[in-house]
Amino acid sequence: MAAASARFSVSMPSDLVAELDALVAASRAPSRSHALAELVRAHLADRGAQRPDARVTGTVTLVYDHHRRRVQSLLTAIQHDHPGLVLSTLHVHLDHDRCLEVLAVRGRAADVRRIADRLVACRGVEHGRVALSSDPRG
Repeated sequence: MAAASARFSVSMPSDLVAELDALVAASRAPSRSHALAELVRAHLADRGAQRPDARVTGTVTLVYDHHRRRVQSLLTAIQHDHPGLVLSTLHVHLDHDRCLEVLAVRGRAADVRRIADRLVACRGVEHGRVALSSDPRG
């Protein structure tokens, strides 16, 4: 069941309105209102995920050189050390040397960030990114 809507007025610089209109057109959102609601939802989810005790859900994305000595076993060992945080993984061979690994994670923000920092810091990891949102389960 959809929540009731509240109508309100927003004033903003015309150049920002033009950018909003371009965003609406590019995303095929049905209206400015819909686009603004989505932006507010995303901001609130990101803000909520910043609190160390917040429950979060998200991804940890890693690109690494699989030829680097022990990198795969170390990444796997770290994940196995935290079975409650790592829900699932996706492993993709990007080319002869590099792999992409995406971990679906859920837990307390501080714990998820700690495991993500350990994974990204492994020798052989070329790039790592964490994307977290407030967990709707609270």
